[in-house]
Amino acid sequence: MKVEHVGSREKPPIEFTIEGNIPDKLIRGLVREYGPDNVKTEDDDMINVFDMDWYKEEEAKGSPGKALRFYSKLNGMTQPELAKRLDTTKQFISNRENTRRMMAYELAAIFNVPAARFI
Repeated sequence: MKVEHVGSREKPPIEFTIEGNIPDKLIRGLVREYGPDNVKTEDDDMINVFDMDWYKEEEAKGSPGKALRFYSKLNGMTQPELAKRLDTTKQFISNRENTRRMMAYELAAIFNVPAARFI
């Protein structure tokens, strides 16, 4: 949060920055004292890295099962839907998510990614 005040007859010009977890009570007090136009809050709008698609994709590279699960979810495809596309069973897909044996080329064609992602 940054507070800027250009000054007036009642209040001299000041500028300071506060970082960290700032209590709402302090922010409200500064807004009352210096006015809403002089108190600038910068919300980081941070996103947890574990929720970011690029991280999930990198994490999925760790195992073929993770890759299969990631691309299925990314494409909004359930295990039964994927099984139907591969002309197999849901149980087969579930087993593939939990083992290293894959139908790499068929999966690569469905998700439009390199087969190496599933090997």
